[in-house]
Amino acid sequence: MKAPSTLRIGMIGAGGVAARHAQTLSGFPDVALVAIADLDVGRSAALAATCGARSYADPERMLDAEKPDAVYICVPPFAHGAPELACTSRGIPFFVEKPLSIELAVAEQIEAAVQKAGLVTATGYHWRYSDTVTEAAEILAEHSARVVIGSWLDKVPPVPWWVRRNRSGGQVVEQLTHVLDLLRVLVGEVETVHAFGSRGPRAEHPDSDIDDVTVATLQMASGALGTLTASSLLRHKHRAGLEIVADGLVLELTETQLTIGRDGSPTTRSPGNDAKVAVDRAFVDAVSGRRDDVRAPYAEALRTHRLGLAIAESAATGRPVSLTADVGSDRARP
Repeated sequence: MKAPSTLRIGMIGAGGVAARHAQTLSGFPDVALVAIADLDVGRSAALAATCGARSYADPERMLDAEKPDAVYICVPPFAHGAPELACTSRGIPFFVEKPLSIELAVAEQIEAAVQKAGLVTATGYHWRYSDTVTEAAEILAEHSARVVIGSWLDKVPPVPWWVRRNRSGGQVVEQLTHVLDLLRVLVGEVETVHAFGSRGPRAEHPDSDIDDVTVATLQMASGALGTLTASSLLRHKHRAGLEIVADGLVLELTETQLTIGRDGSPTTRSPGNDAKVAVDRAFVDAVSGRRDDVRAPYAEALRTHRLGLAIAESAATGRPVSLTADVGSDRARP
């Protein structure tokens, strides 16, 4: 029998990211993963069997039958909207994986519902929890970033929906979003983007309608300038991260490494913590009322999502897109 303090969690979606969260949550002594829902009932049953949960094909039926204390939403980009609104209508806190949606209007509707319900929310921008990102933020508090160079050079993920714009949103929205979030955390808000995209024929992805190369220039509210490059032309993940140049300083950050360069003598270290575990721990603690260390609640993640959609819009039209910088804060919370 579970202790009264145990948090009962349900999960909507049973893909690879859901499995990662399920494994992490199953390792927390104060959490019980009670149910998993997926339209593919075979997949939900398989994941549920690994953690002693019940399996459902209908997410709303799961919510009404199990009445979980919190929910993880791990669905493809095109499937967002209904799961989040099902939670907000029932007053259930939720953790949602990125990207938040394909259509901005969907994410804004969810955010309005979250605010009305006053819910605890969290999102999958786990890089914010790396101690290397915290260290980089502390360094940049004493140095003004002048140049930002971001990139995501990778392969096409092995899911059929990823190469369709109306299913994934494209690489900038679905993959580069982690780098965009890191940029906002460390350098601040973006005022203007001007992007270009290109797509070539690829025999292995004949139905693709997304750009396989995107390049963007950025003007930051702080005065810093930046460039971003995304490509899915490779057969492996080559690079995903951010370089930040200040006077006499360069920082290079990836998910697995921080390099600090001063006077031609760089030092490099790996994170001393597991950010993917930390982001789940923070959400559980926030819902349980132990502490508030949610670094990317839904409203904050929506700012990053708007930036990704602005870059995608600029790449589609070839015209610059302006964004409104957040009032009262130059940088997001690390």
